[in-house]
Amino acid sequence: MKHLDCTLRDGGYYNNWNFSETLVAQYIAAMQAAGIHTIELGLRSLKNNKFSGACAYTTDNFLRTLAIPPCFTVGVMVNASELVGQLPLQQALNLLFPVRADDSPIDLVRIACHVHEFADALPASNWLKERGYQVGFNLMQVANCSEREIKSLAKLATGFPLDVLYFADSMGSMSPDDVAEIIKWIKSEWHGPLGIHTHDNLGLALSNSLRAMDEGVTWIDSTVTGMGRGPGNARTEELAIEISAREQKASNFIPLMQLLREHFKPMQAEYGWGTNPYYYLAGKYGIHPTYIQQMLSDSRFGEEDILAVIEHLRKEGGKKYSENTLDAARHFYQGNPTGNWLPESLFLEKEVLLLGTGPGVAAHRRALEQFITEHKPLVVALNTQSSIAAEFIDVRVACHPVRLLADCEAHINLPQPLITPFSMLPADVQDALRSKNIFDYGLNVQSEKFSFEETHCTIPTSLVVAYALAVAASGKAKRILMAGFDGYTGEDPRNADTNNLLKKYQETPGSTPLLCLTPTRYDIKCQSIYGPVK
Repeated sequence: MKHLDCTLRDGGYYNNWNFSETLVAQYIAAMQAAGIHTIELGLRSLKNNKFSGACAYTTDNFLRTLAIPPCFTVGVMVNASELVGQLPLQQALNLLFPVRADDSPIDLVRIACHVHEFADALPASNWLKERGYQVGFNLMQVANCSEREIKSLAKLATGFPLDVLYFADSMGSMSPDDVAEIIKWIKSEWHGPLGIHTHDNLGLALSNSLRAMDEGVTWIDSTVTGMGRGPGNARTEELAIEISAREQKASNFIPLMQLLREHFKPMQAEYGWGTNPYYYLAGKYGIHPTYIQQMLSDSRFGEEDILAVIEHLRKEGGKKYSENTLDAARHFYQGNPTGNWLPESLFLEKEVLLLGTGPGVAAHRRALEQFITEHKPLVVALNTQSSIAAEFIDVRVACHPVRLLADCEAHINLPQPLITPFSMLPADVQDALRSKNIFDYGLNVQSEKFSFEETHCTIPTSLVVAYALAVAASGKAKRILMAGFDGYTGEDPRNADTNNLLKKYQETPGSTPLLCLTPTRYDIKCQSIYGPVK
C-alpha cells in the first residue's frame, strides 16, 4: 500500500504554498515517524504572476535545502494545462524538468488532468519515463462521466508507461458505492496500480478511501488535517492510523500530533478548511469547491449570497471554476426590471425611519418606540427585523430570493405589507409569498449605479439596504432616519463596502437625505435618538 501525503501541494491553495522552513522540516520528520514514505512536496509550475511560496514551484534547488531521508519517494505535481497549453509539450517538459531523475531530488511526477486534456497530456509519460522519473496521472472530475467514458479513458492509459493511474473525487460528491463502481469500470481496462484522491465535502473522504482500499486501490492520498482546496481531503492522521492497523505495523504518531498542534490546527483556525454545510451542498450538486472557498474567504458574501450562488450554480452548472461565473451568480436578477407599484403612493414627502438589522435597534428600543409615537414617521423594517413591537412598523422591505425563501413563514406571519421585486423573483419564492400583501417594485443590479424609476430601480448591489434606499428615493421621501446600522468591528471590509454604497447613493441625483439616530461606524450624518432630532 502506497500512502501518499500531499499536504504541501494541496494545502497550498490556502496559504499560497508559503510554508515555513520550520514547518517543512517538522513535517518531513513526522511523515517518517508515521511510516509515510511517499510525499508530494508541492507543485512544479512555470506560472509566476503573483507571490507564491517555494512549494508552488518545488525546484530542485529548494528541495536540496531540505533534509530528506533516502527512504522517501519525493513527488511533485504538474497541471496538465501547462503541458497542453501555449507551449509545445516537449518544450514545457524541458523547462519544468531540466535534468534527469538521477540528478534531481524528485522521484515521482504526477500530472493532474481533466478528462478533455487526458489524450494530449499522456505522451508526457513517455518523456518522463525516458528520463528516469516515476509517473502518475490523476484524472479529475470523473464522477459525472459515464461507464463508457471511464472505460475509454482507462483503455487509453494502457498505451502509456504509467506507474499509477489515479482518479480524484474532485467535487467531493461520491459515496463509497460510487467509488467502488468507478474502480470496477477502470479495472476492466486498466490492470496497473490504481490510486484515489478523495475530497471531504460530504464528510466521506476517509470512508471512500477505505472502500477504495477494499476494492484493490493501492495508492491513497491524504493531507495533514485534510488541508486542501475547498473542504480538503482525507486526513493523514486518520488514514495513517487505519493503514497501520490494517498492515499491523507499529508507527510513531507523536511527531505528527505535535505537528498538528503547533502548525496545522492554528492554520486551520485561520483559513477555515474542512467540510461545512456549504461544501456539503457543493458536493451534493457537483459544484467546484473553489466557489465555496472563495466566498468563505470574502466577507462581502453573506449566508444568503453563498446559498444564492450555490442555487444558481446548481441550475446553471458549476463543475469548472470561473471568477466571472462567481460574480455573475451573485446577481441573480435577470432581464429587464419590472414592477407595478408606485412608491410615491406611500412615501411622498414623508419622513422615513428605516430599521436595520444591527443591535442598535434592540439596544435603543424604548427611545425608538417613543420617537415613533411622537413624530409618526413612516417606519420601514429590513427583512424580518422585529426588535421593536410590530404595531410600530408600517411596511417591510426584502429583495434577496434566498433570504426571502428562508424567511417566508416569518413574513407570512408578520402583519406588515412587503415591498419586494415580486415579479422578478424565482417561481418558488413567488409561490411561497402569494398569501402576502405585496408591493411589487422591480430592481436591476448594475455595478456602481443607482437610479430611481417609478416602478423599479437600479442599484449597485443586491443588499436590501440599497434596495430600501432606492424605494424611498423613488417615492420622493423627505428624509431617511436610520437606526440599527451599527457597522462592523475592526478592519472588516464590509464597513468600507457599505460606506462606498452610502456615498454613491448620496451622490446620486434624486436621493433622499440620510440621518442616523443610533450608533454607527458608517460615514453618514448622525444625531442621537435621545436628543432633539433636527
